[in-house]
Amino acid sequence: MDAKLRHGRASLAVGFFVQGVFFALLVTRIPAIQDRYRVSDAFLPVFLAAVPVLAGAGSVATEQLVKRVRPGAVLRWVQPVVCLALLGVGVGRELWQLAAALAVFGLTVGALDASMNMLGVSLQRAYGRSIMLGFHAAYSLGGIIGASLAWGGAHWKLSLAVLYGPVVAVLVPAVLVASRWYVDQAAPVAPVAQSALTVPVAQSAQPAPDHHPGQRRPPTLSMKLLTPLCLVMACAYIGDSTVANWSAKYLQDVLGSSEQLATVPYNVYMVTTLLGRAVGDLGVRRFGAVAVVRAGTVTAAAGFAVVAAAPGAWVGMLGFTLLGFGLCVIVPQTFAAAGRLFPGASDAAVARLNIFNYVGFLVGSPLVGALGDLWGYRGAMLVPMALVLVTLLYARSFGAEPTRYGGGYERPHTADVG
Repeated sequence: MDAKLRHGRASLAVGFFVQGVFFALLVTRIPAIQDRYRVSDAFLPVFLAAVPVLAGAGSVATEQLVKRVRPGAVLRWVQPVVCLALLGVGVGRELWQLAAALAVFGLTVGALDASMNMLGVSLQRAYGRSIMLGFHAAYSLGGIIGASLAWGGAHWKLSLAVLYGPVVAVLVPAVLVASRWYVDQAAPVAPVAQSALTVPVAQSAQPAPDHHPGQRRPPTLSMKLLTPLCLVMACAYIGDSTVANWSAKYLQDVLGSSEQLATVPYNVYMVTTLLGRAVGDLGVRRFGAVAVVRAGTVTAAAGFAVVAAAPGAWVGMLGFTLLGFGLCVIVPQTFAAAGRLFPGASDAAVARLNIFNYVGFLVGSPLVGALGDLWGYRGAMLVPMALVLVTLLYARSFGAEPTRYGGGYERPHTADVG
């Protein structure tokens, strides 16, 4: 494998890792942020909802921006801004300063998520085999480290500025240096006469650009074909946000655990997400994306079923463990599937698909909360379970068969050196 691609893969993994660190540092310190700015409980949801809404707008803007500027350039400059916006949250004093910092964070994190996954999809195409899950594994690792740093900050009663400042000072230079090796692989143009569901990705090591000046028929993006993946993305994030927002409360209030034990399920979920993603690419190469996504969906649904039926805290934690192993493969493979379905317009497909991660995040927590009040939280857990199972209906959208290692989309290799 070309050294340039290996360096591009490593540098993009750094970007995913850093994003995981900073996002965890934000969401795990929300109580401290609320106290610092004296945000009322009634007003806090407005601030929290504004971030994913603005992130969706940032993703939409990125779809237009990458028509003029390659995704690598977008990522190179928005990631430091995301980091500095988080520092702004930590050093401000007035409510308007918090609003401004979160607005910048939301807009730029949407552009960051979109451009990172655009680069991941194009690099996977260049590699000719599944590597997308590895990038998201780096994100999960960053989330674990960010949450651990946040725990240390809370334990030693560090101010947000003291907590965020050194992390920004170390990681902003790191991402700027790593960005020198980003690799933008332009997507090939799909033949117009073929269906997007059956178009294989071109196997050229140097594919034609998205918008070649001499191209008579520009690549098009069919929302009809993309919609199943959008639904899958939203449902996966509803499941993810359920774990993030309700696992501790569920374990303590429904299953009767201690306050300390109630903090464990989300950490276990993050660790199993990391482990599943670390080995997930091997599964895709061996069995194909469709089989892996189906297995992940069934595992995630089983996890929700165990959580809903759990007689006690330890069985509940088993359910959250299954959820981590199941949900972890769906989102990365959804982005990868968009790249396969629309090889001539993968950047636009990823940008639009990325919006639905914020839709799921916005819908998931209020939905489970409302249903929990209405039915009880055991019954509420069955709703994200049913939504995750929607993925089975659209599993074939995850790639034209065969997608196994060495066939169709993925090129054969004598050795895995990347």
